[in-house]
Amino acid sequence: MIPDIIVAAHDMERLEALLYAPEQLKRSDLDALREELGRATVCDPADVPANLITMNSRARFREEHTGREYELTLSYPRQADHANGRISILSPAGSALLGLSEQQQIDWNAGSGNTIRITVLEVTWQPEANGRFDL
Repeated sequence: MIPDIIVAAHDMERLEALLYAPEQLKRSDLDALREELGRATVCDPADVPANLITMNSRARFREEHTGREYELTLSYPRQADHANGRISILSPAGSALLGLSEQQQIDWNAGSGNTIRITVLEVTWQPEANGRFDL
């Protein structure tokens, strides 16, 4: 399942700079995120729907096969802190969440051939909805 995604223009610029930096170009594990960004619809940050996961958004989601729920903040690598619920965009789970809206689902490869279906339950905080275009 590959849903349509929307990405804010400022997030797209920052993520492309990160993904295409010389030290990241050799990382084939980032190809899935590059593909996600390549098929994303890009919009002005002021036009981002409030129920969309953007960078630095906090969202609740559920793993469908276990029913387990999580609340995480989607972060850039330097701000990632798993112990405090800040997941890196460069992780498989982080790249799967970017651009999804509430009630959307995505299947992502969790490694070892395991596929996990995630449903976004709620975006509990989003920078753009709060006038924070600097994050």
